[in-house]
Amino acid sequence: MSNTTPSETAPPPSGGRQRQPATDRAYRHVKSGLLDGSHPDGHLLSEGEIAQTLGMSRTPVREAFLRLQSEGFLRLYPKRGAMVVPITPAEAHSLLEARLALESFAIDKLAALGEQHLAAVGQRLLDHPACDPGQLTDAEIHEADRDFHAQLVTAADSPVVTDLYSALRDRQLRITSTARTHESSRRTAVTEQHNGLATALRDGDAAEAKRRLREHLAHTMRAIGMSEDFPTPGQ
Repeated sequence: MSNTTPSETAPPPSGGRQRQPATDRAYRHVKSGLLDGSHPDGHLLSEGEIAQTLGMSRTPVREAFLRLQSEGFLRLYPKRGAMVVPITPAEAHSLLEARLALESFAIDKLAALGEQHLAAVGQRLLDHPACDPGQLTDAEIHEADRDFHAQLVTAADSPVVTDLYSALRDRQLRITSTARTHESSRRTAVTEQHNGLATALRDGDAAEAKRRLREHLAHTMRAIGMSEDFPTPGQ
């Protein structure tokens, strides 16, 4: 005779088993559109349209919207839908400042370990898709850009700094998705900036790498419509 209890052998209620995957699918679908720029700032999303696109009821879509609202991506309006919360200039500036600080630290850490460490990381980054995007889509370029910089930070082998940088991932993608990468001139400029940064690292020149990084992030700031720049070092 089995020693298991009914609660151990019975499957979970069918509603819970079906709804949770549907909510996750709706969440991933909507969030992907938020991060790749398909759902721009201020855009009003409709529960019904998302549900129809995914072939599901409105309930899991509503739950996904609530989750994204708690993360600061959406603002819900009863009977109207969910608005994509715009990224404020202050938020974008603060994020780019944080990136500059963390990535500059990574370069300094690698330099302290020796020029060979800088060179190895630089060579690896020169082979990264961000340095030769080819026919990548806008979404793939956004992800390649994020991964290029994440690899630089990870190479410094500082787990706390890496965790802090990773926590900025989604907010980074939202900002870069507004930086007009669909324009060929912007793509070309960003590719050249990545190559310049990676080349400086490969050549063991930490000061030049940090200068290239600062220029690259300042260019991103201007591409999203901000005129502010970073404070000059030493000021």
